[in-house]
Amino acid sequence: MPATPSAEAAALLRRLRRELRTVARPENALAMQAYMKSAMPFLGVSADDLRAACRRIFPTLELRDAAHWRSLVLGLWHAARYREERHAAIELSGLRAARPFQDMGALPLYEELITTGAWWDFVDVLTKHRLGPLLRQNPREMGATMLAWSCDPNLWKRRSSILCQLDFKQQTDRELLYACIEPSLGSREFFLQKAIGWALRQLAWSDPNDVRAYVRAHADRLAALSRREALKNVGPA
Repeated sequence: MPATPSAEAAALLRRLRRELRTVARPENALAMQAYMKSAMPFLGVSADDLRAACRRIFPTLELRDAAHWRSLVLGLWHAARYREERHAAIELSGLRAARPFQDMGALPLYEELITTGAWWDFVDVLTKHRLGPLLRQNPREMGATMLAWSCDPNLWKRRSSILCQLDFKQQTDRELLYACIEPSLGSREFFLQKAIGWALRQLAWSDPNDVRAYVRAHADRLAALSRREALKNVGPA
């Protein structure tokens, strides 16, 4: 069971909820929930309005240390009643004032958000904007962690390992990418097939020949969805 949020985190959530309600469009909430196939309800706040609300609230926070920052993020995350509040917790995790805390010590926080969020709208943002920078800063340690995640029973950790270099372009560690894809080749899981194709398609922007060669070499194991996504912008293998 998640810990009860601190009084400070609970007060922050109340303030956030008031702010979000002022920009919410309740008439959109059910459609947003249906689109996301979410058990958690929505308030009906757009992504732009959500980020704007976070910019009004979070910069006033004084983060004493990494533990204090993590407690606020997790306090919002676990006490959230609406999906937008969890997205706000992710925004808080990337606050400018939290930059000194963006090191390997933050990885357990992101792992908890990924495994308990367990859906693409949370996981993909965390992977690209939190795990990716950690990998850039700590390529050896983080690379080893992503390799371990690629074999994890949790599909969201697997997806994260595949997508963690999504915007690396020419700096993509191909060996790491292909090693993280390997355990999920042949998987029937849509979110893994899609992740494989997406990661390869991004790499193809900077190295189309390498991606074509990879698709040819693994044609018998790559799902059709993965192949289509990989070659969408570069033509047939």
